[in-house]
Amino acid sequence: MKRLVALTWVIFFLVACQQTVPTQKLEAQQEWVWWRGVSLAGAEFAADSFGNGALPGTYGVDYIYPLQTEVNYFKAKGMNVIRIPFRWERLQRTLYGKLDLAELSRLKTFVNQATAKGMNVILDPHNYARYGTDIIGSSSVPNSAFNNFWARLANQFKNNDKVFFALMNEPHDMPTEQWVKAANSAIAAIRRTGASNLILVPGNGWSGAYSWNTNWYGTPNAQAMLKIRDPFNWYMFEVHQYMDSDSSGTSESCVSTTIGAERLQEFTAWLRQHNLKGFLGEFSAGRNQQCYQALNNMVAYMENNADVWRGWTYWAAGPWWGDNNSLEPINGQDKPQMDVLEPYLPQP
Repeated sequence: MKRLVALTWVIFFLVACQQTVPTQKLEAQQEWVWWRGVSLAGAEFAADSFGNGALPGTYGVDYIYPLQTEVNYFKAKGMNVIRIPFRWERLQRTLYGKLDLAELSRLKTFVNQATAKGMNVILDPHNYARYGTDIIGSSSVPNSAFNNFWARLANQFKNNDKVFFALMNEPHDMPTEQWVKAANSAIAAIRRTGASNLILVPGNGWSGAYSWNTNWYGTPNAQAMLKIRDPFNWYMFEVHQYMDSDSSGTSESCVSTTIGAERLQEFTAWLRQHNLKGFLGEFSAGRNQQCYQALNNMVAYMENNADVWRGWTYWAAGPWWGDNNSLEPINGQDKPQMDVLEPYLPQP
């Protein structure tokens, strides 16, 4: 009976991952990270983390959607998930209004083409818990408006189980309790549509793994996020973690070769203590040997703690994303960071 149960779980994992895993690896390892991929940036451009900028903006001038050639590149490398950031204000031009048909078409075209190739896609409203400059849960953007947006979006993608719903990118500068109420209400709205898709839930304070137990942003996520409720119980906590001195990802330097793994440790312990699962939605490394080693150690740490770590998406790549920390190839040549990640990517 034990062997039958184990075989059943292996089959489930393989279907969930949509990737080829060598038989010998399955025999040697009961747990592994299911989803490994990258954020393809572009559709969230020209707006900052406080809601300022060109919104809704002009397509092709202020923002762009990724190309399917990029999806093909990362799939060929062995990745099986793409995170697609976009702006709420572009997809829903007025609160409670219908989704903008042109923008929805761009998003659906990208998603449908990517998932038809076997890739999973994470929908990421890249809004920092804001609509424009107004915070979710305020009188200007009540939770009912957030619910309305997610119900409309879930209805568009609920029949595609390769689509995952990331509730929001990096909430910040708000009470943690306010964000928990907003997240729970959005989860309930999604489930009322009948959608059974995986939901990724971020924390407050930019959803940093390193600060999950701290209170500089308000009630610690480690305390408040235990109140997240999903009637389908199919959710994970999404955190972000960078390896520069202030964990912002704005520098090409890494504090040490072990800093990435170190900054994940407390969050990992919290997940295990409460029988929860985690997803690293953003991380990156600069182009230098110390960062390459730090990146390797960080990903290896998640693999070695895969009982609680279920996936990661590197930040970032995309047609307009060419900085030194990115995975966007230059003139067809892989970035050095891809060389570090590739051994962790089972070949398709």
